[in-house]
Amino acid sequence: MASNVEAPERWYLALLGFAEHFRTSSPPKIRLCVHCLQAVFQFKPPQRIEARTHLQLGSVLYHHTKNSELARNHLEKAWYISQQVPQFEDVKFEAASILSELFCQQNLVDSAKPLLRKAIQISQQTPYWHCRLLFQLAQLHTLEKDLVSACDLLGVGAEYARVVGSEYTRSMIWALFLLSKGMLLLMERKLAEVHPLLTLCGTIVENWQGNPIQKESLRVFFLVLQVTHYLDAGQVKSVKPCLKQLQQCIQTISTLHDDEILPSNPADLFHWLPKEHMCVLVYLVTVMHSMQAGYLEKAQKYTDKALMQLEKLKMLDCSPILSTFQVILLEHIIMCRLVTGHKATALQEISQVCQLCQQSPRLFTNHAAQLHTLLGLYCISVNCMDNAEAQFTTALRLTTHQELWTYIVTNLASVYIREGNRHQELYSLLERINPDHNFPVSSHCLRAAAFYIRGLLSFFQGRYNEAKRFLRETLKMSNAEDLNRLTACSLVLLGHIFYVLGNHRESNNMVVPAMQLASKIPDMSVQLWSSALLKDLNKALGNTMDAHEAAQMHQNFSQQLLQDHIAACSLPEHNLISWTDGPPPVQIQAQNGPTTSLASLL
Repeated sequence: MASNVEAPERWYLALLGFAEHFRTSSPPKIRLCVHCLQAVFQFKPPQRIEARTHLQLGSVLYHHTKNSELARNHLEKAWYISQQVPQFEDVKFEAASILSELFCQQNLVDSAKPLLRKAIQISQQTPYWHCRLLFQLAQLHTLEKDLVSACDLLGVGAEYARVVGSEYTRSMIWALFLLSKGMLLLMERKLAEVHPLLTLCGTIVENWQGNPIQKESLRVFFLVLQVTHYLDAGQVKSVKPCLKQLQQCIQTISTLHDDEILPSNPADLFHWLPKEHMCVLVYLVTVMHSMQAGYLEKAQKYTDKALMQLEKLKMLDCSPILSTFQVILLEHIIMCRLVTGHKATALQEISQVCQLCQQSPRLFTNHAAQLHTLLGLYCISVNCMDNAEAQFTTALRLTTHQELWTYIVTNLASVYIREGNRHQELYSLLERINPDHNFPVSSHCLRAAAFYIRGLLSFFQGRYNEAKRFLRETLKMSNAEDLNRLTACSLVLLGHIFYVLGNHRESNNMVVPAMQLASKIPDMSVQLWSSALLKDLNKALGNTMDAHEAAQMHQNFSQQLLQDHIAACSLPEHNLISWTDGPPPVQIQAQNGPTTSLASLL
């Protein structure tokens, strides 16, 4: 809470001290804090104190209460009064910044834009705030999917950074604007423009000799973009060196203290993200990598750590990015639960994502397609294929993201294959995700999955040689990038093909490593499938003891999946599978027991 005032009155300092004490109490006593600040106005304070107090009240109310109208009232007064006070930049621009955030929260974007533009116009002599406000307006355009305007603003910021302040400051802010532009170019999939820009940024960051925390902070930004770029491309193995550097970098930052070096230039105070948020972000990209690679226990471990840290941060910080981090973490761990045979837990976490989205219309807008995709995956896991189709169709309608679109289409194709009577729709989909030519995205992982879907279809149609060709292509691609789950699925399906063809030895050579890999992940469905095949294989090969052991494993997996299936379908949240329109339902009614069958799994 800002408190630097000229010739402070004792009564003001006393009330401010009490307010700060109540604000930082554990737990915070916000009502008492607000009472102390409101008492300032009883003394008819001068304009500087009046404006600052309105800012403090508006900030407290915005960050710690739901009384947005009162917060807005105080922030508007702070913005208006501070413009009449000379040399009062911090209060003036902080009021504009928080007020524009509040407008965006209330979906009043048309009020936020002119406010930010005016603040940017009059802040050119205050580098810190000028840069921060440019970033804020660029972020607003980004949220509106107006990436062209956002890139233009970042270009203005880069040019401003080129001429402002010290050499250190120029390099730091220049790098921040360039990295932010690189982030937008990645979002637009303009990869040809991204590579040289990231190369330039890497050189700037390495050569910069400023505050150690700021240098490591810039390096985290740079490495996060590199890691995200690799993960978007489905290159799980190739990303490992960058991810390791990122993890080492965040460890370095955690050992440094913010007050080790006090900057002499105000613009040097600029940070792209608080280091506590950076820690969560690094956990998040680690979870994303672990999920893609099939290291699901590792994904679980880092998700638990990240969510624990998020809960602590959200007690004191209402930044929207924390809720975004939480939703993305939950999205990934839900996929892990479905693979590891914990459908009931996954369903409860899907409901948790719904609740988070109910609290934020913007969060729902950005994650509605992912939410319906998760419900579609859950529907597949409990053999509700009609509902799965409805969920995936809804998700396709809601997304413009090419990678997510391709992922949804791939899963929808698997639904049509299982149903067996949707040939026209299936072939229409497969034409749009043909891995042999004109694949819609550059993702290595998704292209490998498309080959697997082709192999699965050929298997069901009895075209075994064709199926083997597709699956060997999947194996080649998945082995190249350590895509363990795709490898396990391809091996067990190849094993099944060889078993049908009577080549028991070759089948065994596929199924045994599939089982080992599935156990390591662990993937319950592949283990169930592999154990059934091992049982039949060992019977055919005359290995009675091994056949009995495989039969026992199959029975154990079947029981676990059946119990989890019943538990999930008995939850009131199971009725979410019928939700395909509008915002998430506020209340979910319970139903009388499960209505789905495990027959296809057993």
